Amino acid sequence: MNAFTSIQDLVMPLPLETRGFSVAPSAQSPRLLELTFARDTVEAFVKAVAQWPVQALEYKSFLRFRIAQILDELCEGTLRPVVLNTILDRGTGGMLIKPEGLDDAAQAEDMVKFSTAVAHLIGRSNYDAMSGQFYARFVVLNTDNSDSYLRQPHRVMELHNDGTFVNQITDYVLMMKIEEKNMEGGNSLLLHLDDWAECEEFFRHPLARREMRWTAPPSKKVSEDVFHAVFDTDAEGRPTMRYIDQFVQPKDFEEGIWLNALSESLEGSPAKLSVPVPQGCFLLINNLFWLHGRDRFTPHEGLRRELMRQRGYIAYQKPLYQRGQ
Repeated sequence: MNAFTSIQDLVMPLPLETRGFSVAPSAQSPRLLELTFARDTVEAFVKAVAQWPVQALEYKSFLRFRIAQILDELCEGTLRPVVLNTILDRGTGGMLIKPEGLDDAAQAEDMVKFSTAVAHLIGRSNYDAMSGQFYARFVVLNTDNSDSYLRQPHRVMELHNDGTFVNQITDYVLMMKIEEKNMEGGNSLLLHLDDWAECEEFFRHPLARREMRWTAPPSKKVSEDVFHAVFDTDAEGRPTMRYIDQFVQPKDFEEGIWLNALSESLEGSPAKLSVPVPQGCFLLINNLFWLHGRDRFTPHEGLRRELMRQRGYIAYQKPLYQRGQ
């Protein structure tokens, strides 16, 4: 499916009732749903989990599931089915999550707790070697000498999937904005594989299934190369990807030319979305059929953005309710 005119036929009907939060299609695409949590729900959650600092979640991984349960209970059991169904549904697979009142950098620990609760309704976050925890917090400044585009503000970070250079299942990625100052630009970039017009052409190419080498730079703190193809399939035979342009290492002319053409096609796709993410909000996307990136910032000597990332696996293969229910 390559045209937005028929996306509505694919997207899961929104649930009839939610408690403590609302769901609506985003302004950018009906594939990307917005979940907005009422201030009362957010405040009740923050109060209920205040006994556990983030360090407790780092040391005791089962607490991450307990705070997920608390958030779902505050929503009277209506949250977990929506989040799980959305992340598994090929027609959607992406959410922009907005907790009202959680929008000050001084609330950073509460932001980590809230996003961790949502993520652990669907699975578990992987170990992040860059930080040594189940999540990573990092800062983007006006100037940076990083060895990847992650912290280089004046460059576009091209579309990619996460987890391409580790031997871990990376079904989802969560990206939260903790703080930003003196910002202009820097929107998140997203592309759903089913909206990429040339997906089928690249998916059917002989190199789509060839195992390639993926190497991480020193900042990622991953020393071993991994080997896998760019494309795979889901349970229904539809394309999935594990791709990032900066870390794939073509072994010959043929691979290099094909990868360059792949990159140019992705970056030139008119279906690419530009999504502003307000402070305190986060994106949660299915990492296998959504690609993500970041647009460039306008230079400013006082520019600062702090982000938090979690990525992990989905522990459930079926939705918790059926379409239309």
